[in-house]
This record gives sequence, structure tokens and C-alpha cells, in this order.
Amino acid sequence: MSSTQQTDRDRTIDWPRGHDRTDPADREPYPGDLAPTRKESFQSVVDELEAWEATEGSVRIETASQHYVDRPNIPHQHDKPDDVGVAAYFRREGEAADQEFGVSCDCWETQRENARAIALWARRQRLAERCGVQTAADTVETARLPPADEDAIAAPAAPSEDVLDEEPHEILEVSPDAPDEVVRAAFKAQVRDLNGHPDTGGSAGGFQKLKRAREAMLDE
Repeated sequence: MSSTQQTDRDRTIDWPRGHDRTDPADREPYPGDLAPTRKESFQSVVDELEAWEATEGSVRIETASQHYVDRPNIPHQHDKPDDVGVAAYFRREGEAADQEFGVSCDCWETQRENARAIALWARRQRLAERCGVQTAADTVETARLPPADEDAIAAPAAPSEDVLDEEPHEILEVSPDAPDEVVRAAFKAQVRDLNGHPDTGGSAGGFQKLKRAREAMLDE
């Protein structure tokens, strides 16, 4: 039985307040596990967030696509919007009923990849909590959305993370005046050398260092 699409057109994403957007030119193919189908990737966002104590039925996924009426968290498979970002809103058990949380991703090239990245992120947070791991910034507080007239809470970065200990071109192993396409290709190659994105076992510190180097060179 086919599902009916929502009839609204020219949709834009209700992006979480304070969450940065990625320049489309900087989006990369996701190096992680993409075995799940498009539908499964979006459903896994709901499943993982609910497993991470999101209130059942509270997860709402936003994209720039039309969504099926009977499956409101699944975008239509044939819709290919320019904005491939995915945002997920949810409420959490034990929190105030009017307190909403939000997570988002738009740094990968397709909706499927961005949805899968959110699901894997939620899984990692759940497993970390199960193991009793504590982080410098409370992940739930980072996802907590503020009232409309306040700034969003952002995870604080350690001062050392903002400063590269090498020149960006040295980190990416390219010339100082390398064109943007060379910089992006070098970034992808270096990520592969790290065994991929942190969500799939790669080095989180190394990935962030490469990302900052890429951004520094592209901003020049």
C-alpha cells in the first residue's frame, strides 16, 4: 500500500535555533555505515532517540522534502531538494513537557547520510551513558533548545581545539595555495586514512583537526 504525500510544497526546514548551517560546497560523502535503506535510515533516527529516552511518539523529523502523511518522519523517496539537511526534535522522559530538544546534521551530501549520522550519534550517546562515561559538556544540555528569544546552548570547545598546532596546508599535506578542490580531495583522503568518521570508529580528535584545517584553507 503506497503512502500519501503531504500537499505542502517549497518546504523549508525548521532548523534548530542556534545550529550552524553547512555551506553546500563543503558537504562530503558520508564515510560511515550506509547499509540501511533511506526509509530505514530515517526510522533509525526515531528508534535511536527513543532508545535514548526520548518520549515515545515525540520525535519529529524535519527536512526540506515532502513527507508521507501516514509516515510523517519519512520524506518522499523521489523528492530531491537542494537543502539536504535533517533536523530531529524530541522531548525527553523526566523533563518538562514544554521542553524540546533538537539535533541536526547537514554536512553530508544526501538526506539519507545526514539522517544516518544523527541516528549513529544518538546511539553513541546512549551507549556512553550506559557505560557511565562523563563528558566535559552535558550532551542533553547541548541538545536542549532555548526559548525563542534566547540563544541556543552550544557545546563549549576546549581552547586547544580552536588552535591548530600545525599550518593547515601541512596537516592536509597540500601546498599553501592549493585550490579548493584539491583541499577537499586531500581532506577526504586523510579521513580515509583515519579509518573514517568518528561515528564509525575513526579518530574524533584527528577528524576535527582535519576539518578545522580544511575550513581554514577554504576561508582564505
